[in-house]
Amino acid sequence: MNRKVWTAAVLALLLLAVTAGPATADGPSVKLSKSQAGTGGSITVSGTGWRPHALLMMLICGQSVPARGVIGGTNSCANADGRAVTTDAKGSFRKKLPVSEPPVPCPCVVHVATVTGAQADADAIFQVAGHAVEPLPADTSGGRLSVLTDTRLEGSSGLLTWFGAPPSRTLVFTVGNVGTTAVRNPVFQVGTSHGVFAPQWDDQQWHGTIQPGKKAQIKLPVELTGGAHGDYDVSLKYTGKVLAEQPWGVGRPWGVTLFWILVCLVVPAAVFRAGMAIVDRVRPRRAGGLRHRGLRMPELTLRMPKFTPRPAQEPPSNSTLPWFTPDSDPGTAGRLSAPHDDSPTSPTTPTTKGPT
Repeated sequence: MNRKVWTAAVLALLLLAVTAGPATADGPSVKLSKSQAGTGGSITVSGTGWRPHALLMMLICGQSVPARGVIGGTNSCANADGRAVTTDAKGSFRKKLPVSEPPVPCPCVVHVATVTGAQADADAIFQVAGHAVEPLPADTSGGRLSVLTDTRLEGSSGLLTWFGAPPSRTLVFTVGNVGTTAVRNPVFQVGTSHGVFAPQWDDQQWHGTIQPGKKAQIKLPVELTGGAHGDYDVSLKYTGKVLAEQPWGVGRPWGVTLFWILVCLVVPAAVFRAGMAIVDRVRPRRAGGLRHRGLRMPELTLRMPKFTPRPAQEPPSNSTLPWFTPDSDPGTAGRLSAPHDDSPTSPTTPTTKGPT
């Protein structure tokens, strides 16, 4: 009886092992075709466990180890020779990456991180042949910090921001020391990203000491470039690990748009008036002293000649109208008159009488 029970148990364990298959690691991972290569060559980078259809960026970075991440951020990476890759429906990818020397000495890693969406990254140890190798700086943090509460952005935009001034906020969060030693003057990295672009990291040091098991509220300033607008993401990183992310919606600086509209309206009007004033002075006057522009009513009234009425004249003594002569008077046209000699007589000419 006992033998049958043990046999059934062993068969059940074997069946469970076969159906379960190999165990998979949690989170994204990166594998390299070569662990060492020289400048000018290339390696094949493959990864699994990423989000489906996620856009990733692959970089060779110096002064980095997987345990501590990229100490100097992307400033320690060969950004010019990086490559972008998109994962498939299963969250996997495979692509070649050219080998180039990072700006800082090794130890080096191939750093793969997401460009959009939730932040995720993974590193794989890699050695650039012929590149200098120096020990990593000592870890002076002395403990481990963890974000205890959700981060938030405090502050508001003023009138100057409405006219294109750089938007600014204060990133507020609470961290706790979960390590065994105190953390003195920790250095955080605050990054801002817009759209599909990678975050631009800025190192900011908080002055203070956090004892083991204690917590502290930290405030760090965040500022964008002038005229920035749209949806931004603010990320917080410590010792190469992203601790928190916070979205930030920045309004459009409508004051700048209003300013350019006024410029487009006022400047042409001022130029037109100045041109018309110059033309009015240069153009010769017309007859009567009038220029090309229209006269106003007061000017027209002043320039019209004065009208003086003539004195009334007495009517002529002859009642006959001036356009009628005595011979052409219609009243005498029908009357008969005695014949008479119209020939002139002279007193010196003797009159000849006929015989009586």
